[in-house]
Amino acid sequence: MNERILTELIESFGDLFMAALKVSLPLTLASFSTGLVIAFLVALAQIAKIPVLKQLVRVYVWIIRCTPMIVQLFIVYFGLPSIGIKFGSFTSAWIVMSLSIGAYCSETVRAAIESVPVGQLEACYCDGLTFWQAMIHVIVPQALRTAFPPLSNSIIGLVKDTSLAYNVALVEVLATAQRIASRTYDYFWLYLEAGLVYLIFCSVLTVIQSKAEAALERRR
Repeated sequence: MNERILTELIESFGDLFMAALKVSLPLTLASFSTGLVIAFLVALAQIAKIPVLKQLVRVYVWIIRCTPMIVQLFIVYFGLPSIGIKFGSFTSAWIVMSLSIGAYCSETVRAAIESVPVGQLEACYCDGLTFWQAMIHVIVPQALRTAFPPLSNSIIGLVKDTSLAYNVALVEVLATAQRIASRTYDYFWLYLEAGLVYLIFCSVLTVIQSKAEAALERRR
């Protein structure tokens, strides 16, 4: 590394960091929030044992988990316009990543809910609560404590997965690094710096995860 490259990296770091703040992080939060709602609905649909609905959500989970996210992105961004449905880069990435998180996390949520003793659900029925009331007010809050560690790991993984949105013209961290590198030809150093930005954000989330888990343990 020479002085020119060092100066270039210092100047480009701000662009990469801002791309993470303005695009990668909002995409992560939006996708995870939506995906988490989907995950709970899918998990509850399976536990409720409504025949047709249960089969439909199982097909959804099967398709999402058995196909690459990059293929799903290409279908939504490049494929759907051919049948008259068009979404922007951010919206396409949000849809695909939300569905992905919903499918993967639904299994985590389902397992966490089923780990709550069955007697608690029976006690809710004795108190006159319906299935959905029991789930929302009694079972799910307890299940969240069990599901928190794997769910928080999912959001850290999602931060890194936002780099895939580069393939559908979304200018996030990797795309910003690529644009700068195509002008300077310092691909190795720019990609290394992009990795550093992801490392910083994921490390911060890891610290938050550890503190949140410790807080949950103290409340038990």
